[in-house]
This record gives sequence, structure tokens and C-alpha cells, in this order.
Amino acid sequence: MTGLEYLTVAEALEIILDGVAVLAAETVPLPEALGRILAQPIVAQDSLPPFANSSMDGYALQAADTVGATTDQPISLRVLGDIAAGAEVTITVSPGTAVRIMTGAPIPPGADAVIPVEDTNEPWRDEKRPLPTSILIKRQVQAGDYVRAIGEDIEAGQHILAASHQLRPQEIGVLASLGISQVPVIRRPRVAILATGDELIGVEEALSPGKIRNSNGYAQAAQVAALGAIPISLGVARDDEADVRAKLQKALEAGVDLFISSAGVSVGVYDVVKAVLEHEGNVGFWRVRMRPGKPLAYGQYKGIPYLGLPGNPVSSMVSFERFARPAILKMGGHTRLERPCITVVVQEDIQSDGRESYIRAVVTREEGMGYTAVTTGEQGSHMMTSLIKANALLIIPEGVKQVIAGTSLTAMMIDWPETVF
Repeated sequence: MTGLEYLTVAEALEIILDGVAVLAAETVPLPEALGRILAQPIVAQDSLPPFANSSMDGYALQAADTVGATTDQPISLRVLGDIAAGAEVTITVSPGTAVRIMTGAPIPPGADAVIPVEDTNEPWRDEKRPLPTSILIKRQVQAGDYVRAIGEDIEAGQHILAASHQLRPQEIGVLASLGISQVPVIRRPRVAILATGDELIGVEEALSPGKIRNSNGYAQAAQVAALGAIPISLGVARDDEADVRAKLQKALEAGVDLFISSAGVSVGVYDVVKAVLEHEGNVGFWRVRMRPGKPLAYGQYKGIPYLGLPGNPVSSMVSFERFARPAILKMGGHTRLERPCITVVVQEDIQSDGRESYIRAVVTREEGMGYTAVTTGEQGSHMMTSLIKANALLIIPEGVKQVIAGTSLTAMMIDWPETVF
């Protein structure tokens, strides 16, 4: 590759992903592990349940004592006592006897089943519920009914979660049940965010001729944070190589894993980011056959991967979606790097310029029609409102300049609102 070539989106993405690696592991407290990626497999040291227990409020008994029991011909059993959840069991069930038991309480020795209280004559909605001396059983149960066996869910020594598994609330609950308070996970990527351009001012500043507020820095920081990574804001660098270097040095001192900047990577006189990379790092490529987002630089700065995104706000965010997002996810240990994609039928004619295009659109599910899509209007790379309205990016393949209504396209879903289901 000469550096003057325009890469395809697939070629550019392959180079970027090859240039980033999964980060090292760290151990974090269980409450901080949500959303993180396991660095090691989890093996259960305990069984769940750790003891046989009741799945219902009722009576623990021997199933053989209930044979033939019906509502019309109930069977009477002598009640030996009560067992509450968390109690130590000191009662043994023998033929002709039963023990009142609460949900989660240990099954006493001798019992092999539980009859729900609803199937007895006890007034189970009575708040006082004094312990009866005997109980009438109104139906037959089988051995094992309403009994949660030891290890029914998890057996000690069982591999529960594989490395690279993402921890959701349900995994956090399982880890807590297994007594795992410290969790080995992949370190969260630290991503430096730099906006460049003399025209940029702070969001709190009043507009003046020729100036615009720095929206890219905030949008990219939000995109990074949404992935569970850590954004390190470098603020705004002026169109001056020394200022860019100074900002990048701050990031190096902060221990960042990836640089992301916006603007400064095209062919203008003031596009200084590419110049800094060429002098103090390297530029792998800087042009992609993509719309929006043709100017895209990738390389390294002092050994750290660097992604230079376009300056136009929509181009910047779409380029982030296509390239930065998969790279950050890979660094964080994820294996699913792409957004979910579905096939949709477009409801209008769409023009393109032959580059692989990402068109802002709204996808819905129509009765009898499957998924359909309409664009959000004008597709200018400065029109952020068209991105706010979108829940998907329609992908027009390279070489296609016109899409006729009724054509099927792939939609990259950036959101899954209820209207899609």
C-alpha cells in the first residue's frame, strides 16, 4: 500500500483491528464487574443449591404417605414441627408424619417430597398460622416434588463461565451465589479524545464569526463511555503541530491505550494531525472509500494506535461507529465487535456516489412486510439532526449509485426501539 490508495471499508477495518490487541487483565470487586469481560474461566467451588430445600411453603413428608389422597378423601399426618429458611434442622420425618416448611428451608432427614400448603387443610392465608398438631393432605405427590436437589443448578467443580464472557446482572448474581467477590476481567481501554481546529470554542462560549462549538469532543467521549471504556479528554488543539504534540504528550503521560482525534487528517494546509503522525509515528492509511467519512487516518503515535476521524460531526460519529467502536471493543476483550445487522426493504429511491455509503434511516417492522426503512431526510455530513432521528445506518454497497424503492439492503442497527420488534 502506497498511502495514496483509497481503501475499502473492509480493508481499513481489517488493518485497524490487526493493529490493536486485547488489553491485560485486572481484578475488580464484584460490584464493579458489571459489563466487563471475563479474563479467566469461572469454576464453581460450591454446589447450588448447597443443600436440598423446599421450593414451596408447605409440608415436608414421605411421598408414600400421600398415595390415594384426594380432596374428598384426604390423608391425615401428624405434624412434628416447623422449619424456617435458614434454620438448622433437628427433626426427622418418619412414616405418618410431616413437618411444616418454608420456601428455601432445608429438607429434613426422612422427607422426600413437599406438599404445597394450598393442598392441605391449613388456612394458609391466615397471618397467624399457628402450628397444627395434624394436617390433612388433599392430593398425592411423588418423591422429589417441590424439592430443590443439591447441585440441581450448579455442581461444585463445574465450569460456569468461559473467558471472554460479558458479565450481565444475571452473571453477577451467580458469582455472588458462588462466593466470588473478586473477578478477573479485561482492563477497560483508556481512550484519548482530541478535537482539532482554530475554529473550535468551548460549549459554554458565545458564538462569534467563524467559530463553532466543540461538539465532536463531547460526542466521541460519549461514544467511548457507552462502550464501557474510559474517555480521556484532551480538549482542543489549535492548527499547530506543537499544540497537537503537547496534547498528545499529556495523553501518553495519562497512560492511554488509543488516540482518537477529529479533523486535521484531510488535504488542507491546516490539517496538522497527519503531519504530526508522519513525523513522530506512522500513518498506515488516511483515505477510505466511504460516505460519509472519506478522510480517515490510522497509524501510531509513539507506539500507541491512533485513529484520526473526519471533522464533520456526522462523518466523525459514523466513522467512529464503523472503525473506532470495533477497535475499542476488541481491546476490552469483546468478541462480538459489530452492531446487529438486519435485512430491510427501503421505501424510497436513494442516490449514492458509488462509495460504500451509510445512510441515516428509521427501521420499523410492518405487519406482513417484515422490516422496512425510510431515510431521515437530508444526508449532509453536518446535519446532526438526521442522526438523532435515526435508529439505523443503511449500507449501500460500493459501486451502487442508485437504490430503487423496494430494494433490500443491510441495515446496521444503532438502536433497537420498540417499534422495531
